[in-house]
Amino acid sequence: MDGLILKNIHELVTCQEDRDRIRNGCIVIEDGIISAAGTMEEVYRDHGYEEIDCSKSAVLPGFIDSHTHFVFAGYRPDEFIMRQKGASYMDIMKAGGGIASTVEATRKATLDELVRLGLERADSMLGQGVTTVEGKSGYGLDKDTELKQLLAMKEIDAKHPVDVVATFLGAHSLPEDFRGNKSGYLDFLLQEVLPAVREHGLAEFVDIFCEEGVFDTSESEEYLRKAADMGFSIKIHADEIISTGGAELAARLDAFSADHLLKVSGEGIRKMSESGVTAVLLPATAFCLREDFADARRMIDSGCRVALATDFNPGSSFTNSIPLVIALASLKMDMTVDEIVRGLTINAAYALGMQEFIGSIEPGKKADISILKYPTVDFLPYNTGMNQISKVIKNGKVVYERHEIGRIY
Repeated sequence: MDGLILKNIHELVTCQEDRDRIRNGCIVIEDGIISAAGTMEEVYRDHGYEEIDCSKSAVLPGFIDSHTHFVFAGYRPDEFIMRQKGASYMDIMKAGGGIASTVEATRKATLDELVRLGLERADSMLGQGVTTVEGKSGYGLDKDTELKQLLAMKEIDAKHPVDVVATFLGAHSLPEDFRGNKSGYLDFLLQEVLPAVREHGLAEFVDIFCEEGVFDTSESEEYLRKAADMGFSIKIHADEIISTGGAELAARLDAFSADHLLKVSGEGIRKMSESGVTAVLLPATAFCLREDFADARRMIDSGCRVALATDFNPGSSFTNSIPLVIALASLKMDMTVDEIVRGLTINAAYALGMQEFIGSIEPGKKADISILKYPTVDFLPYNTGMNQISKVIKNGKVVYERHEIGRIY
């Protein structure tokens, strides 16, 4: 049996409900699965396995980035400058920028180019402690490119330690050839594209940009119900620009998550709490768009399960920085350290329907684990905006180790 032991852990953060922070902890890993976790006294035995001393480190589950658009081609720095000068997200879209700009570049890119770019970005994620990432299509808005994006994610998943969970977001915007015909475009996705996605097993989730000027709640509901009837799980881009009732729709549909939620209503918060929909909040996007942040405190205090993610994309959040998300969640969203850690681990696992397998450190779950350079997770917001990952373990194997650069004189 292949085994690994993390011993003398200064602070073991399990993200379990009944037992979170453990001093002088120990984790036993066998064949890629956690077989025991607790104090040294409780679980340490000499199994003859490789051992890693973590006496100066905090250890926690690998991070889960539960909302990204990381497979794309082309960049949009000009839009960042436009926003600096006062242009809104919708202003940029109406001027022909935004999603349409990335669609053009992604359509031109080959599958190999998208895989290469995706692997480079996955390397960056892994070095920040991310062991699972959700990736959305939506930069094709046609059959061939949407499938190409999803095929790229499948290949990245096979080649890279980071697990990739794919979401079909063909309903990201309205392509030029369907201008003025939203119902026709949604029918095209349902009749022509989603059957191919399902046949080839290319995505687990279907998402839609439910927003004024894109797809309204009635259009989104009809589309998502039909996608669910085809066997897909549901996610929703909800209440980002204005309050449209997207969170309430997510609750009606038993969606796995409602994402963004900058303008969510009080009723939407209540409905998400009652239904168990995970609220996926994206503080880097609000920061880059210079919008008010999602009201995480109100959601948590109302009983919502809150996850955090980067929304890494080429337009509104061209960053996959987990340290930035942590800093913003702490300083701008009034979240505690433990809430932030849970938002990037077990709550993010719920957003992907994977809570039985990842997101916490407990027997029977995959050994996806991050080791910090500091002794407690309290350093995550305190060492503001800095990457503190020392080692990353994926499926019981050390797949990343940070080497400090020496001083140059």
